[in-house]
Order: sequence, then structure tokens, then C-alpha cells
Amino acid sequence: MCGIVGYIGKQKDIRIGLEALRRLEYRGYDSAGMAVYNADAKTIHSLKAVGRVVNLEQRLKEVSFEGSPFLFYTRWATHGGVTEENCHPHSDCKNSVWVVHNGIIENYRELKEKLQQEGHAFHSETDTEVIPHLIERFFEGNLEEAVRKMLGLIRGSFALGIISKDDPEKLVVVRNSAPLLIGVGENEYLVASDPSAIVSQTKKVMYLEDGEMASLTPERCLIEDINHHAVRKAIHEIDWSVEDAQKGGYSHFMLKEIMEQPESITNALRGRVLPDTGEARFGGLSVVRERLRSIKRISITACGTAYYAGLVGRYMLEEYTGLPCEADVASEFRYRRPIVKDDTAFLFISQSGETADTLAALREVKKKGGLTLGIINVTGSSVARETDAGIYNHAGPEIGVASTKAFTSQLTILALLTLLLGRQREMSLADGQVVTRELQRIPDLVKQILEQREKIKEIAEKYKHAENFLFIGRKYNYPVALEGALKLKEISYIHAEGYGAGEMKHGPIALIDEQFPTIALCPQDSVYEKMVSNIQEIKARKGPVIAITNEGNGGMKEIADDVIFVPRTIEMLNPILMVIPLQLFAYFIGVARGYDVDKPRNLAKSVTVE
Repeated sequence: MCGIVGYIGKQKDIRIGLEALRRLEYRGYDSAGMAVYNADAKTIHSLKAVGRVVNLEQRLKEVSFEGSPFLFYTRWATHGGVTEENCHPHSDCKNSVWVVHNGIIENYRELKEKLQQEGHAFHSETDTEVIPHLIERFFEGNLEEAVRKMLGLIRGSFALGIISKDDPEKLVVVRNSAPLLIGVGENEYLVASDPSAIVSQTKKVMYLEDGEMASLTPERCLIEDINHHAVRKAIHEIDWSVEDAQKGGYSHFMLKEIMEQPESITNALRGRVLPDTGEARFGGLSVVRERLRSIKRISITACGTAYYAGLVGRYMLEEYTGLPCEADVASEFRYRRPIVKDDTAFLFISQSGETADTLAALREVKKKGGLTLGIINVTGSSVARETDAGIYNHAGPEIGVASTKAFTSQLTILALLTLLLGRQREMSLADGQVVTRELQRIPDLVKQILEQREKIKEIAEKYKHAENFLFIGRKYNYPVALEGALKLKEISYIHAEGYGAGEMKHGPIALIDEQFPTIALCPQDSVYEKMVSNIQEIKARKGPVIAITNEGNGGMKEIADDVIFVPRTIEMLNPILMVIPLQLFAYFIGVARGYDVDKPRNLAKSVTVE
């Protein structure tokens, strides 16, 4: 949510900021704006536009703005509607201080009332606008000091970028519970919410932590905590290129990322599978490997698609390790007074590593002394830095808002984690070797499914006018049904529900009629016969059924209206294969209905506010 870009340095070309902002479009937004200091005019020019970044770009063609420092921003509306007045950057009464802000100022109402009583004039409905007015109140020639005093009054979550025409050689940035990083160039610094924004300019980055403020000039970067203590920062290297984040000839990022899954799964496996001993290894868990031998329970916490991956992981871990395992939605986790004990490992899953609810749950566990682990795709992200130990997906950038390759990568890593913990306990050598052998086959099996995309497209065309869908599965594939329904909702705006097939007769079957299709996940596993019974219940009520089953299961054609076949593997790995047709189905229906599947309405890739 919301994208921040900032720059200070030798270059005066604001197209740097515009290009960086385009790379943050996947985060979800509804308006865009910018502010740039022009040294010749000794003023800050600002421009805003409702809608896509291209609208801002068109407006910039009508003017001649250049200079440094500058700020660019994409806004996700929270306080106030989608208007130019509410779009960032926001300024003070003198149009001297300009601010962009990702997050929420919780006490803005009381601050705004007091500032209005002092004579400050407000022009937006946003919580953000109190920030430049507070800085104006405290400003005495030094921007950092005014910002520091302002920080003492506001409460909430925020990443801030701030410039002032009265202290023009500085760009001040602050982080508190919202992501922000600094890109390091030669006599220049870039600021962004996400490394994808700046990777074309520099691969050297520093990640700000909560409570840290940086004062940037072209020649130096001074980072301090809120108590004025200097902070030394390591410089990290971004390990992917801008080309990795481009479409590569595909019509949408989502399709590109679906098609990349053989590679992303291979990357998740690379160097981690020990087929001879039937084991897995993770360099990121080496510091806690022995401690993991003694744990008695596992708790998984995540949001959205990552939560559904965690639900699959729960089945894997309980079946093969004998450890009790639970999975929680992060947004509810800390509100049920979670019990944190030394014998429990708490696993947090997040593609971005910046998911606000997941971070809040992680911090609650750390506060209580629990062992925290992470599965994260974005190197150097907050979850990656704050967990005791973790595992990177190595899936590369995922630009499409609806997660695809990150999900199958998460499932792959959960299978490897199951192997690691299982072999420490009750999993036999033979079972471990079977799992490692099948894991190594998965990328090729995924390729075989992707080769059926034209057939899946035909089925999607057949059902594109349906307004309701039911997705059903059992055991390992119950969470996959939830994920399939989520994908269809996200991409096509069709009402879809995921259900455990055994719950059909407890209510959902009342919905079934000729216009209400069901997608049934029924590989020939330990619950196959039960799934067949559930399908027959639907067919008895004239409900259309699309079945996804294993190759060679010709009998399914006699039951279902349409059948998609996937290769065979062991039961615990079936979800990785079963979800691929669901991703393609959602994609093709969304495209057929004329929607922008990369940027579905009302959604953001990285949810950085609670």
C-alpha cells in the first residue's frame, strides 16, 4: 500500500522518480503526486493526479519541472476520498515543507484541531496533513530538528519523506512500522518503499529500522534513532535485476509469474535437498537447528495466500513430524492473548516481509521471548531482519498483486521444513528419500500442467459469465480450495467460496443449482472416494462440476462436466500441482471479463497498515 520515492543528488531529472514510481504500481493505489525543489526559482513545485501514474506523467509533460531533492508518491485512500486535494505530497501553510507518508497517524484529529486553533489552514481530509503543519510550527532553519520535535507528538505507523525550500539541501526520511529503504549511489541517494523501485539506479541499499531517521544530502547520509544516537548501517546488495521484474513478452505479470513457477520452485529447492540421507538443510536455520530438535509445538502465522500456505504446512508438519501445529490469521493472532512458551517455534510467512499484521504478531511473540522463524521472499525486509532465523524463497520479484509463484514457493519450503523437522524425529530414512525424490520432480511436473494452459483457457471461457463459484477439497487440498476461491475473487471479481468438501451438507449445498459451478480438487489420494461422493451430491442437484484429478483417472469424465488432469505425486505435495490450474483458471477468466489482472481494484501487493 502506498509507494514512496525520494531522491537527492547530482541529477536533476525527475524522470528518475517517475520511473521508480511506475515500479511501485503493483502495491495498490488510486492517485499519484510529486514535489521537486527548483534551485533557480528557490521554490518547490508540486503536481498531483487522480488515477494511474500515467495521468501524472501526462500532466508533467505540460510543465518543465527539474531539480533535487524530489518526492514521488502513490496514494491508497484511507482518510478522505480519492481527490487531488487528498493526494500526497502535502504541505504547510507557507508551501515550504512537503511530506509524503505511508501509514496512519492515529491522533491526527486532536492535533488538527489544535493546529487549526493556532491559525493553520488545512486543505485535505487526510491524517497526513498534520505533519507538515507540525514541522512548520517547530521549524527554525534546521529541517531535521523540526522533524524530530514533530515525531514527539504523533502516534501511529509511518514512513515519511520530507523536503523544505527553507532547508533545501536535505531529504529527511523516517520509519516507524512501515517499510523504507535508502539506495546508495555516487553523490546521490534514493529512497523507496521497495527495492524494485530503485534497482535500475543502484543495487546498494540500507534498510531503515523502526524509530530511525535519516538526513540525506548529496554528499552524506546521517542516520540516527529518535534519541539522537548515531546508527551505523550495513549496505546490502539487491540480488536481482530490473529485467527480472519486467514482463518478458507475456501480456501480464501474473501470467509471467505463473509460467515462472518451475524455475521459482527449483530456486526454493536449490542446495537444500539431500537425497541420499532423505534430509533438507537451510543455512538460515543453522543458528537454531539444535534448538529445533527440542520444540514440542509449531505455530504458523500469516495473512491471505500465505496463511493458506500455512494451512497446508500444518497438515505436512503434523503428519510427518508428530508435532502439534496450528495456523493463525495474523490479524487475529495477537488479539486472542496467545500463549508463548519456550517449547514452541513460531513461524511467520510473508512474501513481502512487510505485512503489517504479520509484523505485529511477530513483535508480540518476540516481546514474550518466543522463538521466531520466517519464510520470506524479499531479502532484507522487516520480517527477515526481525525473526531469530529464517528461510528465503528466492522466487524473485512478484509484481502481480495476486500471489502465484510465491505461494508454490512457500509450499515447497514448508515441505522442506517438514523434511528437516521430520528427520530429526520420527520420519524414516526411506520416507525421507521418497519425499526428496518427489520434490526434485515437482518443477518438471509443473511444466506439464502449464503446457495445458490453452485447454484451461477454453474451460475458463465456458464459465466466464458465472457469478458464483464453489471450490471444494479435503485434507491437504482444503486450503488449496480456499486459495483457488481467493484467486478468482481477486482477479475476476466473481463471488467464490472455498469449503472443506465434508462441510457441503452442513449448509453450502443449499446454494447449488444449474447456474452455480463447483471446482472439485480430487487427486487419487487417501480421501479420493469421499471427494467422489461429494461431487455426486452436487451433480444430483444439477450443479456443473469442474474436476481436477490425476492423469489416468478416466472415470472422472463420467462424473464431472469438465476435467483437468495433473501428474501424480505423493499426497503431501499434491497442493503444489493442484493450485496451478486454479491460478490459470482465475487468470483467464479475469482477462476474458476485461479486467486488469495485475492491478485488481481495491487491493495492494504489500499491506503495510493494519
